[in-house]
Amino acid sequence: MAIFTINKSFVISPEWTFVLYLTGILSEKVKLMIDRTGEQNPDIEQSLDIGDVRLSRQGDPDAYKRLIERHQQEIGKIMWRFSRNQTVHEELVQDVFVEAYISLATYKERAPFTHWLTRIATRVGYRYWKQKAREKKFERFSFEEWDRLTTESPEEIDSSRAAELLHNLLGQLPPRDRLVLTLRYLEGCDVVETAHRTGWTKSMVKVQAFRAKRKLQKLLPKQEVVV
Repeated sequence: MAIFTINKSFVISPEWTFVLYLTGILSEKVKLMIDRTGEQNPDIEQSLDIGDVRLSRQGDPDAYKRLIERHQQEIGKIMWRFSRNQTVHEELVQDVFVEAYISLATYKERAPFTHWLTRIATRVGYRYWKQKAREKKFERFSFEEWDRLTTESPEEIDSSRAAELLHNLLGQLPPRDRLVLTLRYLEGCDVVETAHRTGWTKSMVKVQAFRAKRKLQKLLPKQEVVV
């Protein structure tokens, strides 16, 4: 199976924003630094997607290749939240598109294809986290390095290292807590979108987010968690 090459330059700003929230030093200036570029016309994209989905169902391999090319950047960005290991990340991206292909018959075409695909991506990533938890494989995290980070000003923070530290910090939480915090505060999903991505009810999302933040506060007793 082909390896999908993903551009990972987009992964910095959202994590950096959350790091700054956690350390209480978020500023309007930093908010303006978040890159929102690269969005496509959703109506045109959806029209292309539906056409290629229908062709893919009929066995057209080129049609599904176009779907992959159209969405691999977004899926790569999502799966980078679930693993920062290059090999694992590529495998997760592949798993998403394989699972999506197998499940094409379940896509009803009422909602955007990208919404359906991101829900599959969330399920694949969450399954990976649960597998790691069962095997008792946890992210390595240095509280000493985190403490040093919190004393730095926004201008001094190495955004790449901050993103890595945050990823590893959330890796100390159970998968369910990690998922809700990732979707709500890294992906920027509201309660409705989080419920869609996870398959949970909106009430469950709110309760799970509250519990997850409490657990995060216990991990960082000296820090004020503002989320």
